[in-house]
Amino acid sequence: MRTWQLQEAKSKFSEVVKRSQNQGPQNITVHGEPVAVLLSRRDYLKLTHRKPSLVELLHASPLVGCELNIEHQQTSTRKA
Repeated sequence: MRTWQLQEAKSKFSEVVKRSQNQGPQNITVHGEPVAVLLSRRDYLKLTHRKPSLVELLHASPLVGCELNIEHQQTSTRKA
């Protein structure tokens, strides 16, 4: 992630925007402290896109409807 001082980011705003699209997020600092990150719209949408819940993922599984045949054997786990 490239770091820009605020003054430089303001004067080269077009370049900062293009780099966010081509190279990923761009870090912006004020007095050496990180204060902002410029993201491309694509990266922003990835972060804010609603993710399915676990239940929704399980319902969408290709294994829905498959029967599992699980047999449980009653054996002693401890030796007496």
